[in-house]
Amino acid sequence: MSSRQIVAGFLALSVLMSSPALTWRADGQAAPPVPVGAQAPAESGESAEVTPPRVSYIYGEVSFWRPGAEDWAPARVNTPLAPGDVLYSGSGGNVEIQVGPRAFVRAAEATQIGLDNQEPDFLQLRVTGGHAALDVRELAAGHTVELDTPNAVFTVERTGFYRVDVGTDSTTFATYRGGMATMTAAGGAPTQIAANQQVVITGTETSRVEMAAAPPLTAWDRWNYERTNYLQQATSARNVPPAVYGAEALEQHGSWRTVETYGAVWVPASVSPGWVPYSAGRWIWDPRFGWTWLDDAPWGWAPYHYGRWVFVGSYWAWAPGPVIVRPVYSPALVVFLGGGVRVGIGVRPLCWAPLGWGEPVIPWWGRRGFVGVASWHGWGGPRVVNNVVVTRSTTVNVTNINVYRNVTVTNAVVGVSADRFGQHQDRPRRIDQAEVRQLTPVRGPLDVKPVAASVTVASGSAAKPPVAMQQRAVVATRPPHDPSSRLGAEGLAPGRAAEPTPAPRIVPSPRSVRGTDHPAVSNGGQRQDRQERGERRERSQPQTTPAPSSQPASPQPPARSEPPAVRGERQERPQGPASERPGPPERGERRSQPQTTPPPSPPPASPRQPPSARSEPPAVRSERQERPPAPAPERPATAAPPERGDRQDRGQRQDRQERGER
Repeated sequence: MSSRQIVAGFLALSVLMSSPALTWRADGQAAPPVPVGAQAPAESGESAEVTPPRVSYIYGEVSFWRPGAEDWAPARVNTPLAPGDVLYSGSGGNVEIQVGPRAFVRAAEATQIGLDNQEPDFLQLRVTGGHAALDVRELAAGHTVELDTPNAVFTVERTGFYRVDVGTDSTTFATYRGGMATMTAAGGAPTQIAANQQVVITGTETSRVEMAAAPPLTAWDRWNYERTNYLQQATSARNVPPAVYGAEALEQHGSWRTVETYGAVWVPASVSPGWVPYSAGRWIWDPRFGWTWLDDAPWGWAPYHYGRWVFVGSYWAWAPGPVIVRPVYSPALVVFLGGGVRVGIGVRPLCWAPLGWGEPVIPWWGRRGFVGVASWHGWGGPRVVNNVVVTRSTTVNVTNINVYRNVTVTNAVVGVSADRFGQHQDRPRRIDQAEVRQLTPVRGPLDVKPVAASVTVASGSAAKPPVAMQQRAVVATRPPHDPSSRLGAEGLAPGRAAEPTPAPRIVPSPRSVRGTDHPAVSNGGQRQDRQERGERRERSQPQTTPAPSSQPASPQPPARSEPPAVRGERQERPQGPASERPGPPERGERRSQPQTTPPPSPPPASPRQPPSARSEPPAVRSERQERPPAPAPERPATAAPPERGDRQDRGQRQDRQERGER
C-alpha cells in the first residue's frame, strides 16, 4: 500500500470516527456522555485575527525596542512584532520583516523602522531614517501597506517592489516591477506614483516634489530580489499552508517524514540528546498575545505557533496536520501545569508541555469569552480530548480536560519557578515524573505578571539610533497604536529607553487610484513583468541605458534566473544526501530530504542608489542585454562579465579601420 493510500485511508477513517455515532476512545471503550453545562468551543474572536509580522532575517548589528523595556536590546530572529515595536540596524546591519506569506520589508544599515498599526487588512510602518525596501509578491484585494516618513506618507495597494530612502531633509521613493503607490505630503493632495517612477520630496511644511523615471536597481535591490526568490522556493509548502511563515527554515534544518498515524511530520536535525520541544528558548510578553514562546532555534516559528508535537517511537516530530486554507497563529501551543505544592525547583512552579495530536489549546490570551475556553482554532485534524476523538459538535468543559498525551513522555514537562517566569534568569528545568504527578493543568490566564525584562527578547547591550532619528515626526493617515493602557494593566511603565516621538502629521487616507483591485500574483511577479515590458515599449524617454522596468522579477545574474514553472521546480528539486536523515525510520514511515539550495549571499554593504542611469557599471548593462538561460549555481554571481559587448566593440573598430583603408 502506498503512502498516499495510507494517508487517504487515515483521513477517511478520522472523518468516519468523528461522526456522533462512532465517537471512540483510545482504549476501545465508548466515549462518555457530554457533561451537563459544558462550554462550547470558541472558533473565532481571538485577541487579534492577524499573524504578527515576524523578524525573519538578521545580518550584523540589529537592535530591538518594545514599549515597557528599560533599554534597547539585541534583536532575535522569529520575534513576533507588535504595534509600538521598533528595530534599528546599526553599522553593517540588515534586518528582514515578513509581513505576509509573500511580502517582506527589509531595512539596510543605519535604518530605524517601526510597526505603528496592524489590522487584518492594514499595515502601518514608520521609517524615520535610512533605507528600506518593500517586496510584495502577493497582496489580497482591499489590503493596504502604509509607509510613513518625515516628508510624506506612501500608500501601497498592489504588488511590486518599492524602495524608500529617508535623508535629513528629503525622502526618495521608487517603484519597480509594476508597483504603484500614492504619496500624500503634509497639507498636500494625494499624488499617484506610476510604475517604474521615482519621486523626491524635500521639506516638510512646504514641500518640493520632483518626479522622474526610477533609476537602475542597486546591488542591494538585486539582493532583495534574490532573497525573496529564494524564500518562495520552499518545498515545505506541500505540507504546510502558504500562510504559515518560515517554511524555508524547515527545509534547511530538518526533514519531512510520512508517519501512518499523523501523515506528514517534520523532524528537526542536530538537536541535542534528550531534547524536547519548548525547552530551549524563553517566554516573552506580547502586548496583544500575552505570554509568547520565542525559541532559540532558527527554525522556531512554524513548529511553535501552529500544528502539534508528537513523540514517534524515539524522537519528537512536528505534525502540522491536514493543510487548511486559513491557519491561525497562536503565541504557543502548550498546556501549562501548576500546583499548590512545592517541587524540586523551589517555590510554586509553573511548568508546561507541548500539546499532542488533536488536543485543544486553552487560551491564556485574548478577549473575555475566548480566554479559558477549549479551542481548536487553526487546526484541521481530528479533535482529541482526554485521548478521546470527539466530534466538531461536541461541547467541551475545560475543567474535565485532565489527560494530555505528551505529559506522560519522559522529560517532556519543563518549568521554572513562577516568580522567575518570563524574566530570563533561569533556563527551563526538566521535571521528573514523580513531580509531574503533583501538577494540575492551568485553565485560562497565568497568575504571573510581566516585568521590564519580559518585553525584551535578548540580554546584553545594543546600538541605539541617533536621538534625532528617534524624535522625527512622520506623516501618516492615522495615529500609531498606543499600548500604554495595556502596559498599565500589567503594571508596566512605558519605558524611557526610546526617545519620545512627536505626534504624526495626520493626512486623509487616499482613495485607491486603481479602477479595480490588481490581482494577487502567485507566480513570483512574472505577470507584472510582462505588463512592465509592455509599458516600457510605449515610453520614449531619452535614456542611455535600459529603464529599470527591463528587470525581470528576479534581477539576478543569468545563473540565478528563476524558470517560469516554479511549481515544477519544486517537485523536481533533487533531495539531500541520506546522511542528513536524523535517526532510523519507524514502522509505516516514509521520508523526504531537506532542501539543499543555499540561501543568497549576505547583503551588500551599501544600499545607496547610483546618482544617475549613466553611473551603472557596464557589467550590469551587459548582463541585462545578454541574459541567457542557465542552471542555478550554488551561489549567485555578482555580475556577468561584458565579454560579448567587448567583442562587439572590437568588431566595430575593425570595420571602421577597414573602411578607412579602402
